[in-house]
Amino acid sequence: DLVNEKFNLNWDFKTADKYFGGLAPKTKIANMAKIGITIDDKFLEEVESREKIDIATKLFATEGVEDILKNIKIPYCIATGGFLYKTEAKLEALSFKKYFPDNHIFTAEQVQHGKPEPDLFLFAAKQMGITPDQCAVIEDSIAGLTAAINAGMLPIAYVGSKMNNNPEYIKKVKDLGINLIFDNMKDLSDYLYKRQ
Repeated sequence: DLVNEKFNLNWDFKTADKYFGGLAPKTKIANMAKIGITIDDKFLEEVESREKIDIATKLFATEGVEDILKNIKIPYCIATGGFLYKTEAKLEALSFKKYFPDNHIFTAEQVQHGKPEPDLFLFAAKQMGITPDQCAVIEDSIAGLTAAINAGMLPIAYVGSKMNNNPEYIKKVKDLGINLIFDNMKDLSDYLYKRQ
């Protein structure tokens, strides 16, 4: 919405997702620069202001996620393309901070290249003391799934969100060679339980 307002564009969600979906802030800014749009600090401040309101008032947990977090027995972390402030705000809003100590939260700010490059996932694995071949990555974006593949990790596609639960998106996931595709957390929980 903000991009449309500020730059007189008429993008739908699909177009916005092409330039922003699952990508690190630096990558989003670079994508906009490629089409001649400069993202400045004032714009980023407006984004942050709106995000804080949305996180506090509109965010809800996907059904079944907390059950996974309560019962998981294998090491886990967050490795997100988002900013740390935004990630922490989301965890607080959902009362999920108790599941993620500070040393289990990794953001694109900590690496040179964000998703779809593998840097973030490789960094997170190293910090967790786990080799890439021991890692499974649960992702809902093509950029994130590509990063998991590039990192030599097992990609698991979550397609339960409204924006991703459609044949076109699922085909993109399958075209990456991914066959672990879930649209509900119960099935994902069952799968993870078998691997513990």
